[in-house]
Amino acid sequence: PYIAARRATDARDAEDYQTMFAREAGAVAAPTAALHFTPALMAALAGAGIDHAMLTLHVGAGTFLPVKATDTDDHQMHAEWGRIDAATADRLNAAKARGGRVIAVGTTSLRLIESAADERGAIQPFEGDTSIFISPGYRFRGIDGLITNFHLPRSTLFMLVSALMGLDRMQAAYGHAIAHGYRFY
Repeated sequence: PYIAARRATDARDAEDYQTMFAREAGAVAAPTAALHFTPALMAALAGAGIDHAMLTLHVGAGTFLPVKATDTDDHQMHAEWGRIDAATADRLNAAKARGGRVIAVGTTSLRLIESAADERGAIQPFEGDTSIFISPGYRFRGIDGLITNFHLPRSTLFMLVSALMGLDRMQAAYGHAIAHGYRFY
């Protein structure tokens, strides 16, 4: 939607809007937070002792839907398909056991990890749809942080980020971004 709203799509879009992590067809849009990652950045992170683990997720068209319900308890959350295999779950749990942190790249990755986390915070292998709706008051179990982009107001994505960072902090960050001409999307 963020391409077609401005111009006609073309053949290059299929490559330009893929992350360096893409392996399987299935998403209807790029997981945009990961578009910022390059092989050089990954090498620098590895050089600093920061590891990474890959999971599979398919961003769905519902990620663009605004919340129309007056009460968020009445919102029907869209589902997205994802997979965290046993080896990846083990790596994430081992990192946490060593005192490391699990930082999700993107809200869809965060939703998948949280769907896979049990009540103790251990990440279990997971394959299937997740329709978890994370809004303020949610207790995070699987992740310790998030790298993401700016999201539209009244979106489930903004609510998720506000649940993690607090509404006041997010409103201040968005106020700063607007005042300084940051680009959204």
